[in-house]
Amino acid sequence: MIQLRARAAVFSAGSWGTAAGKILADAGTDVTLHARRSEIADTINTKHRNPQYFPDVQLPTTVTATTDPAAALDGADFLVLSIPAQSLRVSLAEWAPYIGADTVIVSLMKGIEVGSGVRASQVIREVTGMPAERVAVLSGPNLAAEIMTGRPAAATIACPDEHAARRFQQACHTSYFRPYTSTDVTGCELGGAVKNVIALAVGIASGMSLGHNATAMLITRGLAEATRLATAMGADPATLAGLSGVGDLVATCTSPLSRNRTFGTHLGHGLSIEEATTATRQTTEGVKSPAAILSLAQVHDIEMPITEVISALLHEKTTLDEAAATLMQRPPKPEH
Repeated sequence: MIQLRARAAVFSAGSWGTAAGKILADAGTDVTLHARRSEIADTINTKHRNPQYFPDVQLPTTVTATTDPAAALDGADFLVLSIPAQSLRVSLAEWAPYIGADTVIVSLMKGIEVGSGVRASQVIREVTGMPAERVAVLSGPNLAAEIMTGRPAAATIACPDEHAARRFQQACHTSYFRPYTSTDVTGCELGGAVKNVIALAVGIASGMSLGHNATAMLITRGLAEATRLATAMGADPATLAGLSGVGDLVATCTSPLSRNRTFGTHLGHGLSIEEATTATRQTTEGVKSPAAILSLAQVHDIEMPITEVISALLHEKTTLDEAAATLMQRPPKPEH
C-alpha cells in the first residue's frame, strides 16, 4: 500500500511560520505557506527563499506559497497557525470556511487574548467549532533562526487526542527537530505565554546591567509563577518542568535571538515602548499578554509579582527603578 505524503498549510509566512514550514518539508510533508504579500509568495515559489525573514536560507522545493487561503487549505491534513495571538480571532474567522472536515489545527502561538483571557486553542475552538481532539499546540525552545540553519531543537505537541498528536509528530520529526507528545494543552499554552513576560523582565534587567544573578532569579521565580497559574487551571506541573515550560523559558530569556528579551533590553536601556517596538521590528507577544495573564491570576487567586510589575511598567504606571525595587522589597517567605 502506497503511503500518501501528508500536506500542511502554514499560516503565515513570518519567521516562525517559515521555520515550521521548513521543518515539515524536511520531515517529508508537503507544505503550502500562506503569505499576505504577493511578492513574498512569488519569491518563495521562484527562488525558494523568504526574502523578508531568511533571504539567505534555501527552502525545500516542497515548500510553496500562495496568498489565497482557500488554495493553501485545499486538501490539507494540518493547518499550522503562526500569527499574532491578538489577531487570531479575526483572521481565523476569514479562513474557517476553507478548513477541511478532517484537518487538524496546530497552534504555534504563545499569547493570551486580551479582553477574553482565553488561550489560542480556545479561540480556535470558539471560531471554528472544532472539537478539542482536532486542536493541538506545539510549544518549546524553538528560536526560528537556529532552526532555519538546522541546529538541533525539540518541542512538545499537546492534544487531547494522542493519535492526532502522534500524526503531527510524524509529520514534523526530522534529524534536527525532535517533537514529543502530551495531552496537557493548558500547561503547554500557559508555559509559552508566561515565559514571554518573564523574558521581558530578564531583558529589562540585562539592559539595566543588573547582572547574571538577577537573570537567574527572574527565570527561577518566573517559572514558579507560570507553574502556580498553570496548575491552578488544571495543568500537570510536570509540563512546566519540560520543553514547553522551563525549556522555552530558558531559551527565550537567555538568547539574543529572542524578540521578547530583545524588547525588554531596549526598555532597560531607556527606550520608550514605541521606540522599543520600532527597534524590535517583529511581533512581541509578551507586550500584549501581561494584563490578560494577570486577569487569569486574579480569577484563580494566584500571586504573579513579576508579571504584575511588567504590566505596570508597560502601562507606564511605574518606572524602571521602581519596578526593580518593588520586586526586591517584597516580604521574605519560604521558597516553596
